[in-house]
Formats: sequence, structure tokens, C-alpha cells
Amino acid sequence: MTYKTILVHIDETERSDLRVRFAAQLAAKEEAHLIGTAVTGVSRFIYQDGNISASDPNLMIHLKFLRERAEKAVASFETVVRQTSLQSFESSIANDEAGGGIGLQARYSDLVVIGQTNPDEPSPSVLPDFPEYIVMNAGRPAVIIPYAGDFPTIGKRPLISWDASREATRAVTDALPLLKQADLVQVAIFNPKKNPGAHGEQPGADIALYLARHGVKVEVSVHTTHTDVGNALLSLSHDLDSDLLVMGGYGHSRFREMIMGGVTRTILESMTVPVFMSH
Repeated sequence: MTYKTILVHIDETERSDLRVRFAAQLAAKEEAHLIGTAVTGVSRFIYQDGNISASDPNLMIHLKFLRERAEKAVASFETVVRQTSLQSFESSIANDEAGGGIGLQARYSDLVVIGQTNPDEPSPSVLPDFPEYIVMNAGRPAVIIPYAGDFPTIGKRPLISWDASREATRAVTDALPLLKQADLVQVAIFNPKKNPGAHGEQPGADIALYLARHGVKVEVSVHTTHTDVGNALLSLSHDLDSDLLVMGGYGHSRFREMIMGGVTRTILESMTVPVFMSH
């Protein structure tokens, strides 16, 4: 697998430039096309106010404000990308909230780069469950950048959370282009005795061999924890100085409500490193 089209969600926040720089650098390495998409949130605005009409004097003022925010995000995206070596890129604006606008365009991309929800920085165009929605509905892997922290490198020392599930398998396969570029990939297995049939006699041996055949330098570690696996995983990533966490996204959607598994929820809420997640 290769990434030939990478999509990055852009907005007016400071973290948007960090997402763009990562996406542009990865696109340059993969010789991929980069798309930066901003959303206006117009659909959400109209949906929430069923009494709105074209004759409302405040309507055009508000719509203009939403459009200008998106245009500023596009201008910033183009400025950042032109500072990199990437040659193939474009920008677009979607008149939708982030879940709908980015989720639809993601289906024509190989990878989506988005940001973690910052509860202290609400946006009229981004619903709080945006990352969950993209992971569960876009049908594409996502790299989620935390709303806090400095990340001089992303993907040099990835940590894979491996439980031999379908979701974890999907994540490892989708992340292969990144894993091949890594200096060292760590595979962590927590409490393998709970599912011995999936891991075999030597937990981690099969996934390590699979990765090695792809030219990935890999090490495996097995851990037993009696606490929340999500927090144990974040603690391990800190101890190993990991700069990317690769894992499956667990859960399902019921209309717009995201019902996530415990580990997935913990990571999305408390991530301290960028996360590569597939469902």
C-alpha cells in the first residue's frame, strides 16, 4: 500500500499548521497529492435554526463570517505548504460541518490527518465527536494530532498496540508506508492470556514476522496490567519515547452518537502523542 492522496483538515486554530506540515512532509516522501480542506459549518448552522430564512438580515452576515474563517484557513494552508518541498497540492472549502465535509472527501483519499478535539477551543464547524466520527465512518485510516504538545518527529519510533483483532490488523496494514520509514517499531501486547487462541504460543511472534517481511525493524514486548489498558498504553509510549501510536479504533455509530470502546475512548480523550487509527 502507498499513500497517493492525503487529506488534511484545516481550520483557524494554531494546531492546523502543525497538521499541515506533517501532512505535507509525508506527502512529499510518498510522492502523494495533498488536499487541504476547510469547512464552513453552514449545514450545521442552518440545521440548528429551523426558522432561518433567506430574508433574515443576519443570515448573510453570519454566512460571510463562516466563509471568511474557511478562507483564512485555506490561505494559511497554502503558505505553509509552499514552505515545503511538496509540489502537488490543492485546497478546497466544504459548506458542511467537519464530520460530513471531511468524512465524504476522505473516501477519495488514502489517509486523513485531523486534530484531537480541544474542549477549551470549540468551533462552530467542528462537533466534539469529530475524530470519532471520522474513524468510524470515513472508511480510511486517520492520523490524529493532539491539541497540546510538541512533536519534532512523527513516525520515527511508532508503538503498535497489538491485540490480534480485525481492527488492529487493519491499522497495521494501513500504517505500513509509515512503519517502513521508521527507525524502530515497537509492538506492545497487553494481557495476552485473556485471548491465547489469537496470539499463539509466543505472543507477538507472528505480527513481528509479518512486519519484518515488509522490511520493518521491529521489537515486541508483552505486558500484564490490572489497570486501564488505555492509560497503560499511554504510559508505555512515554517510557519508550514513542512519537506515534498505531492502533485499531473500536466501537460503532448509532445515528450521530459515537459508542466507543474503553481503550479507544481513553486514547482519543487523553492522547499525548499523535495516533494512527483505523476501524
